[in-house]
Amino acid sequence: MLSADGRFCIVFNGEIYNFLELRAELERDGVVFHTRSDTEVLLRLYERDGSAMVDRLRGMFALAIWDGHQKRAFLARDPLGIKPLYYMQREGMLAFASELGALQKAGLAGRELDAGALRRYFESGSVAEPHTLLKDVRCLPAGHTLTWHDGKWETRCFWSLRFGGADIRADAAASVTRDALLDSVRHHFISDVPVGVFLSGGIDSTAVLALSIAAGQRDLETFSIGVDDPGLDESSAAARTAEHFGTRHHELRLDAAAMSASFPKFLACMDQPSIDGFNTFTVAGFARAQGMKVVLSGLGGDELFGGYPSFHQVPRLARLVRLLHQVPGMSFCGGLMERHLPRPPWRRAAGLLRRKPSMTQAWRAFRGVFTSHEARTLAARYADGAFEDEAEPDDMEFSAADERDQVSALELSLYMRNQLLKDSDVMSMAHGLELRVPLVDRVLFETVARIPANLRLQPGKRLLVDAVPEIPSWIAQAPKRGFLFPYEKWLSSEWGGAFQQVAARLPVSKPSWYQLWSVFMLERWLERI
Repeated sequence: MLSADGRFCIVFNGEIYNFLELRAELERDGVVFHTRSDTEVLLRLYERDGSAMVDRLRGMFALAIWDGHQKRAFLARDPLGIKPLYYMQREGMLAFASELGALQKAGLAGRELDAGALRRYFESGSVAEPHTLLKDVRCLPAGHTLTWHDGKWETRCFWSLRFGGADIRADAAASVTRDALLDSVRHHFISDVPVGVFLSGGIDSTAVLALSIAAGQRDLETFSIGVDDPGLDESSAAARTAEHFGTRHHELRLDAAAMSASFPKFLACMDQPSIDGFNTFTVAGFARAQGMKVVLSGLGGDELFGGYPSFHQVPRLARLVRLLHQVPGMSFCGGLMERHLPRPPWRRAAGLLRRKPSMTQAWRAFRGVFTSHEARTLAARYADGAFEDEAEPDDMEFSAADERDQVSALELSLYMRNQLLKDSDVMSMAHGLELRVPLVDRVLFETVARIPANLRLQPGKRLLVDAVPEIPSWIAQAPKRGFLFPYEKWLSSEWGGAFQQVAARLPVSKPSWYQLWSVFMLERWLERI
């Protein structure tokens, strides 16, 4: 979209949920609008405020604005990293896109792999920003802007995670949280088309549905998937919840044969390899086939309200490693155990004894796929031996007094941002479906993060349950299982041969299914670049 005088041009991916308030403010300043879109609001806001405009935005966005007079480009990405934004410079030219594949298909990105990014991929199962697997392409970090002029760029952080700052009493925490949740859900329903809800058998998606109804939404459509594994199937709980709230519920039954049929399409949509994403690809395609264009997801609730085992296990692991580091010879012993212990989690934990003890390193070991040693070996193999034994990157230690807040920051900035959000965006947009995440909202986070960790991160996501008492007991009291597919079962039957070939090439004995999956996904991606 061009400004009226042709000076500014914008391209924009996302949704701005407070654009009506911003539009009204601009109109009071005399601005005349020619469309009803949030894109025009962004353009006119930049005309008035310049780069400071990002501080006013509530939503998910990746945007670029070109100033034709100053020959200057301005790029920005939303605070929590819901929308990705990739960029590169080549021969004095700036190129950018919402997917890495766009730069590849345009013939702009080279084929040389970033060995350090490969190592991190093998360690974690996803590619961590600001890196990509391609050496000459970077991902603009969440909450950052980039200004490019005359072949040079500079980046600026305009928002970052912060916890604490308010002494909210226990008797007020639930009401403060509920008000913030309702406010976010109301904003996420701003749409020209009907908005549906992904519904699993978990607390987060049920909370989003309950809050949607409390916010005045009626005649909602919900979508879930059932699988052929009683230990993972949540479809019966989701169906019961849908009936309880009176939604028009749609359920897709998926087994190994159906997975085998859709898996090649999933691989074709992959932008960068990941050990996740197939679940979103499947349910997004199902919702789009039912006519939906916009859906809400409960993604983000575990990271914000302490729903993962990591919130109590990672601090315990970090404290144990600090004690063991005081024992002479532990680094040498850790190296031996990292290479020879029989199970992947034990090997990753042993590897901590070789590094400086920290919460970040403990989290990486707890959440990891391969050990650091294994990841370096694999990275050297796939980067054609071009791997340099670089120093460990700086730990992402956050200024939070409570260890659980530090874990929350790690889950939000590393796991959610690098894996869940990227996979969700790519796999929903592959079907032309807009996925919105009301629990991943800047204003909501800024409110709830002020609540002390001992209240916000209680076991069982107690604060969220107290804030949304409409959540039925069969959901609130059920053990956490997650929105998972029985990958191991399916892979051993329908795709067993392909994964046996992967196993034969791995530098580890008896690899786990998620180790096989991570290498398999990388090799499928490498076939396409």
